[in-house]
Amino acid sequence: MTDIAAQTAFGDAPDDLVSAFQIEGLPVRGRAVRLGAAVDEVLTRHDYPEPVANLLGEACALAALVGSSLKFEGRLIVQAQGDGPVRYVVVDYDTTGALRGYCRFDPQEVAAASEGFARPGARTLLGGGTFVMTVDQGPDMDRYQGITPIEGETLALCAEQYFAQSEQTPTRVRLAVGQADSGEGLKWRAGGILIQAIAGDESRGETKEAWTHVQALFETTGEEELIDPTVPTTTLLWRLFNEDGVRLLEEKPLRAFCRCSEDRIGAVLGSFTAEEVAEMIEPDGKIHVTCEYCSRVYALEPTGAAS
Repeated sequence: MTDIAAQTAFGDAPDDLVSAFQIEGLPVRGRAVRLGAAVDEVLTRHDYPEPVANLLGEACALAALVGSSLKFEGRLIVQAQGDGPVRYVVVDYDTTGALRGYCRFDPQEVAAASEGFARPGARTLLGGGTFVMTVDQGPDMDRYQGITPIEGETLALCAEQYFAQSEQTPTRVRLAVGQADSGEGLKWRAGGILIQAIAGDESRGETKEAWTHVQALFETTGEEELIDPTVPTTTLLWRLFNEDGVRLLEEKPLRAFCRCSEDRIGAVLGSFTAEEVAEMIEPDGKIHVTCEYCSRVYALEPTGAAS
């Protein structure tokens, strides 16, 4: 554990990290995430309009915040789908810190929905639909899935509603996405912070007053602070919670990584009939498959072996 009081100086602010923290003496824990190169890679793999890129960036930050709490090797999938201009957004986080994400959308509908809005939110872009978080503990374990309706205008509000309904855990979430120049031109950045109340017991007593107090401090978080390349997580947490004290528990690195491979694509082709495979063959005699996450194009022989 690290005492944040000694680490509040401005300077190099490491990116692509998710950090767990504890408010000293209070039954409140949390996590904060800073995404730089990792989220820029995810968002620039496709030619997303700015509102769609913002939505996907928020989903990346949210997946890191929630997924980093998993105590086993596995994956967390954050997904929202609806009948709006964005058909769905999905981000896949695994406990090695790998992130990948994708949005499917209608460009014309997104442009129309963006008229008059500085940044249309999740409810505007997704319309009526569902917000889903899925925990995958591997092939030998059942998946756990929680589903709530999309009612909040932001993914942060969707997540808060999810925790309230599915886990009965008081939770607050703040997410931010934007572009900043750190000397290499404009790059996408994302950040977020999550706090949760720890259930009261005989030793802690009533926790409601402490939760109200910490929420009031949490409300002062500015979106610009969450994505500022000069503000380390330690500085942000100290600004928010120095009145009570805050302790950094652990940090986990994050990276953009796609699990697609020639073998995986070949295995999928192997599930089709010979007639279906024949229909997929293009003039060069091969089957071309593009990964929807990372946009890598695979050229495979009809047998499923990569070229």
